[in-house]
Amino acid sequence: MKGIILAAGKGTRLYPTAQVVNKQLIPVYDKPLIYYPLTTLLSAGIREILIISSQKDVASFQALLGDGSALGISISYEVQHVQCGIADAFRIGESFIGDDPVCLILGDNIFWNKEIDSILAQCAQMTQGALVFGLHSEVPQQFGVIEFDKNGIAISIEEKPINPKSNFIVPGLYFFDAEVTDIAKHIKPSARGEYEITSVIEAYLKQGTLKVLPLSKDTVWFDAGTPERILEASIAVRALQKEYGVSIGCVEEASCKKGYITAHDAHLIAEQMKNSEYGKYLFSL
Repeated sequence: MKGIILAAGKGTRLYPTAQVVNKQLIPVYDKPLIYYPLTTLLSAGIREILIISSQKDVASFQALLGDGSALGISISYEVQHVQCGIADAFRIGESFIGDDPVCLILGDNIFWNKEIDSILAQCAQMTQGALVFGLHSEVPQQFGVIEFDKNGIAISIEEKPINPKSNFIVPGLYFFDAEVTDIAKHIKPSARGEYEITSVIEAYLKQGTLKVLPLSKDTVWFDAGTPERILEASIAVRALQKEYGVSIGCVEEASCKKGYITAHDAHLIAEQMKNSEYGKYLFSL
């Protein structure tokens, strides 16, 4: 399975900061925001990753992450010239995806719970259909909302409804088979002029090949797209790291766990940042 991180939005809710710094490069506690979705893909066992960003920001991501070889993975880059919806990522990434299943994660989404690694690894084994997560939200109007029948089977999905049919939303992490590129090419823009990810998910729902996996209530999830949410995420990450003695979103540790690099490799990376708490953590691996 291949992975795509969509990090191309303008981040207008974070202006004036996002006028000069890509949202996914803003720190969430002790590391750039993009480290969190990248760690999610690594934890799923995904080693071929495409980062989609704007023309002006690609160089910054390349300076931070390079080609991924330091992490034992492959990272390539594409440009989204016009921000026209999440599903556009499959059009841009068509040649990258090829005949493989793909996991798409939004660059401002943070996921964590104690079992997340094993959950993601199982999801990455999917080869047919689509798999999305269901997560309870107090403000479902802001997201794609899933409607279930009395047997708990998903029967509809609606993007940012005024009157949501449930409190279960689809967070920004999606698994699809290779058919997704063809589906994405045939969906029509929504009323707001975007190629909606919900339209793609709905196509799989109509085919009867969509699986919705509920996430446990102890799942930590942030859509870190506003100053308040970035602050809340930073506070939560700091608290969890102190409580469990881990570094959430540590890409080097995720690569070590998968055997992509050794602890020695991580220590060499740590030398470049030995004065930071992040660097000191790497030396502990």
